[in-house]
Amino acid sequence: MTTGENATSQQAPQRRLKLGIIGCGVGAAEILPAMESMEKVELVAAADVNPRVLQTFHERYPWTKTYDTAEGLCADPDVEAVWIATPNKYHGPMAVLAANSGKHVVVEKPMATSLEEAEQMVEAAERNGVALVAGHTFGFTPPIRQMRRIMKSGELGKLQALNAWSYSDWMLRPRTGEELNINEGGGLVYRQTPHQVDTVRLLGGGLVRSVRASYGDWGPRDAPGFYVAYLEFEDGTPSIITHNGYGYFLAQELVAWGSSVGRYTMEERASIRKALANDSRDEESAKDALRIGGADEERVFRSQAHERNPWLPSDLGVVVVTCERGDMRHSPYGIYVYGDEGTRDEPVEEGPYRQEELQELYDAAVEGKPVYHNGRWGMATLEVTLAIMESQRKHEEIYLSHQVAMREDYD
Repeated sequence: MTTGENATSQQAPQRRLKLGIIGCGVGAAEILPAMESMEKVELVAAADVNPRVLQTFHERYPWTKTYDTAEGLCADPDVEAVWIATPNKYHGPMAVLAANSGKHVVVEKPMATSLEEAEQMVEAAERNGVALVAGHTFGFTPPIRQMRRIMKSGELGKLQALNAWSYSDWMLRPRTGEELNINEGGGLVYRQTPHQVDTVRLLGGGLVRSVRASYGDWGPRDAPGFYVAYLEFEDGTPSIITHNGYGYFLAQELVAWGSSVGRYTMEERASIRKALANDSRDEESAKDALRIGGADEERVFRSQAHERNPWLPSDLGVVVVTCERGDMRHSPYGIYVYGDEGTRDEPVEEGPYRQEELQELYDAAVEGKPVYHNGRWGMATLEVTLAIMESQRKHEEIYLSHQVAMREDYD
């Protein structure tokens, strides 16, 4: 440590944002590596109703305080901001509670389960003067943002179409009942459309005019496991998004550096289907293995925090941006740009996975910068998700009324 005159001449230490997390389940296990690696964030508290995960959390972070209620955490004066990683049906009430307690908020996808809840969240944040970030979508990721920058530069001409195709094993992963109950924000449509919708909205400017869509449920669980949607933007740009979560084929097989092995091998996926069919899978044990301190936490959520691996489609899928004079898609460590002069692989620098959401929170809460993925942006993405389900029920095109544009100064 430097002392004396040299110490006074050094720059003051960086202000750290004191963060609490509500919900220490699988969502928390995924974001914790980013929190640990970000010096601007200080993890100070956690709340959960599960004694096992709460104890494990405190053992891993012994300087933190733990609470068995969200109310207790939100009353803690040391907590400046709250990350909400609860089951979806609690996103709205927890966000309002935190905002009314004067805390900045990041809420995981989907933002809420209804537009009414989303409106309450936005109103609470605005009334209390706190930041509300609609987090956990691939729209935050550097390759997608670089695609947007290239589009804005005019290099490839006007945007003409946006497409995203995902094939994953989402329906085979361990699930609680509320993760599958569509009335509680469960199923593939509620839980996965935000990735693709947020991404195409960012690339397309944000203003979706209408949605025509369908979703499917054909087992092995009683929940939607497939959707396909046609989105039309206000300027006429078309976008098709689709996700099949049944795990027979994986989208990562479409890229040269991918394989048929995702979270599970093909043999493991077949075994899981059989176990689900005859109701022999120990769902709770498999789920607990993914939570903090679980047997699968390191393999699934922490291996990518140690080193940068080549990009794979995962739950976002293969995204293709089509412009007048070319196309763009992901490369292993950046994006492929196809144009009249040929194809280039443009590298894109990436920090630890999912730090971008934390950076946006920090910039707003500490430095007073705008929240780009704010509550109104999140509500617009939720509106598309809800429209997909409404279109399926009514068999008609659904017109939207809560859409907002992305700020021009983003990136």
